[in-house]
Amino acid sequence: MSWDDDSYGDPLGRPARAASGRQLVARVAGYAGLVVAVIALIVGTVYAVTAVGVAVNPGGFAAQSARGQGVALPPVSEPLEDGGLGAGSTESAEAPTGVTSSEVAPMVEPEVGTTPEVENSWVSRISAATGIPERALSAYALAHVSIAQSERECGLDWTTIAAIGSIESGHGSHGDSTLQADGTVSPAILGPALDGNGFAAIHDTDDGALDGDTEWDRAVGPMQFIPSTWDMWGIDANGDGVADPNQIDDAAHAAAMYLCASGPMTSAEGWRGAVFSYNHDDDYVDKVARLANEYAAAVS
Repeated sequence: MSWDDDSYGDPLGRPARAASGRQLVARVAGYAGLVVAVIALIVGTVYAVTAVGVAVNPGGFAAQSARGQGVALPPVSEPLEDGGLGAGSTESAEAPTGVTSSEVAPMVEPEVGTTPEVENSWVSRISAATGIPERALSAYALAHVSIAQSERECGLDWTTIAAIGSIESGHGSHGDSTLQADGTVSPAILGPALDGNGFAAIHDTDDGALDGDTEWDRAVGPMQFIPSTWDMWGIDANGDGVADPNQIDDAAHAAAMYLCASGPMTSAEGWRGAVFSYNHDDDYVDKVARLANEYAAAVS
């Protein structure tokens, strides 16, 4: 039987009759109703799955399990004294007294031997597992140790600090810069001028002392601090007498204090809120979360 045989469709071989206009309309309406029903079912299913996912993971699907939790405190060769932040550090999150926005914060002479050091064997092992350079990793780990002592309710750990350091500067390796043995990034890493052209407009706040720009501010250092923010949060974490955003120990510790100022990071909402305060971009938060999770998984 061929496809154009007029008797096709009737078991008795009678020629098929053309459908009436009303029948055609009814058929079209039926097909349309079926299509609408299928689409509604798909949309409803996606909505339900999304609603359940967001209820379980409030920030969305991207990386909700990353909350700055899940990795142990790095071992140190010399533990911090109760409540201490390490040599040369301040007792609070406020900028040192007498420091202006036009200078790198000078610090008091540190007490010799009071700055803890993360165990070398731990740094070597974790660096090999994660790919984080040892000098950068030691700074992130020390910031974790220090903030755990001074901000016990925060819940921040080194994986989140390291993820931010990776995204902001490649752990101090952005462009032609390299991370020196003393933790200083050379040459200094400077972000683009914050002149409102694709970025927020922030006029100079430090007379160019940190960023070399007397017209606009630029983010500075391995953790990319804006000068006015550094003026508030800058700290001397390595005990050399200077709070320097281009020195990774100082910058990592300042970043930790800044994050913890948003409140506890022990829930998905708290963690994401803190990272969002660092960079007001949900995609940025998701990137930090994914990378922090990767670091945590690599050492688990």
